[in-house]
Amino acid sequence: MSTRDDAFLIWPRQPADHRPVPDRLADADEFVAPMPPGRLAQQAGRCMGCGIPFCHQGCPLGNPIPDFNAAVARGRFAEAFHALDSTNNFPEFTGRLCPAPCEAACTLNINDDAVTIEQIEKEIIERAFAEGWVQPRPPAQRTGKGVAVVGSGPAGLAAAVQLNRAGHTVTVYEKADQLGGLLRVGIPDFKLEKWVIDRRVDLMTAEGVRFRTGVAVGEAPSWAELRATHDAVVLAVGAARPRTLAGLPGADLPGVHLAMDFLTAQNEAVRTGEPSALSAAGKRVLILGGGDTGSDCLGTSLRQGAASVRQIELFPAPPEARDAHNPWPQWPLVLRTSSSHAEGGVRDFALLTERLTGEGRLQQLHARQVEIVGGRPVPIEGSEQTFEVDLLLLAMGFVGPDVSALTEQLGVALTDRGAIAVDDSFQTSVPGVFAAGDARRGASLIVWAISEGREAARGVDAWLQGQPSRLPARGADRPFGGR
Repeated sequence: MSTRDDAFLIWPRQPADHRPVPDRLADADEFVAPMPPGRLAQQAGRCMGCGIPFCHQGCPLGNPIPDFNAAVARGRFAEAFHALDSTNNFPEFTGRLCPAPCEAACTLNINDDAVTIEQIEKEIIERAFAEGWVQPRPPAQRTGKGVAVVGSGPAGLAAAVQLNRAGHTVTVYEKADQLGGLLRVGIPDFKLEKWVIDRRVDLMTAEGVRFRTGVAVGEAPSWAELRATHDAVVLAVGAARPRTLAGLPGADLPGVHLAMDFLTAQNEAVRTGEPSALSAAGKRVLILGGGDTGSDCLGTSLRQGAASVRQIELFPAPPEARDAHNPWPQWPLVLRTSSSHAEGGVRDFALLTERLTGEGRLQQLHARQVEIVGGRPVPIEGSEQTFEVDLLLLAMGFVGPDVSALTEQLGVALTDRGAIAVDDSFQTSVPGVFAAGDARRGASLIVWAISEGREAARGVDAWLQGQPSRLPARGADRPFGGR
């Protein structure tokens, strides 16, 4: 056990091992190995148990990080699980996918490397499942109120869990034929194997949550019909409208595809064992966009056997370390190298795509270098570059939710950026209709989606009961046991 108060001075940060690159490129399995118990205790023991835990401030869920770190360091995993479970409905998701703003805010980041908080979360929840500590917890009694949750991504699932625990009868509606939202269709299996989602959905079903797949709300039933048949509705429809190259010469050439279509096709291929309907095998692949979606396209292309892969970003490369204008505990604006970047491919920065060309299909991408002037990228004369390309994947982010049917059928008000507007209780302009996650805040982090789902559930519960919600508030409101 690691219980030294000076552990952070003794042991350096040591993340979990990754499977060797040649091995993981040969399959679609998760690449992060479990952390050995001795190392896990040491890494948890590095937590300083700060009097003011900035990691807790950095986490949108307010997870009690010093509490569960202290418990893991002492080998008390059941205690660690109960602390983590008090604020986070899905540590098995965040422990695999979260970019860990808690680690960015860790006090050790002032002059050292942060505690491996994300991996510790994953180890806690996997130990809890293995030991049988994760059991269905149906409510003792029902309120007689019915709530529809539209969307089965992390925000919708979190809202459903919390509302069900409050005793309401919850039905989750999903337009796809499988549950999980972008967790299911957009996240590659090498980051999240889909049995992890199935395990959680099975648990929620045992607790009494109802699931209906293949239901396109807005068509059948209409939004008005759904609202009329439920006491409340939660909109957790995501923000999956992609940013495109509309209007760019050559943007309609065969060979130009949305990143999400590419990732969805690969996930379906992994599920069925059939070849992908949209494959990078043997192709020269270019990816526009440097975020997580672009990184996922890179790792997927390499696994499919692409001839070459190049990822292009519009803005210049950020610095490798914080500069004077980006001090701790602000989010570090630094160059990030993902697991996919470590597997291969080339990254280019400060390139603006100007046109696409080809005879009958995409063959070249023409771009120019840019410089940042007044915060905007400005092309540099004489810096033209041409890239040969067979498959262009657009991973340039998302512009917001698809709300046309919502506004037409329910009259839900929107923000200036086209997201669903809500009040402090997450209620929209339509009484009894609430919104959470990317649909409300725009494309964001999984941990924010879970947090918003939980907070929206509090708003729904209070509105249905006509009194303050009995559901727990954000973890920031609970005191620390600490060390």
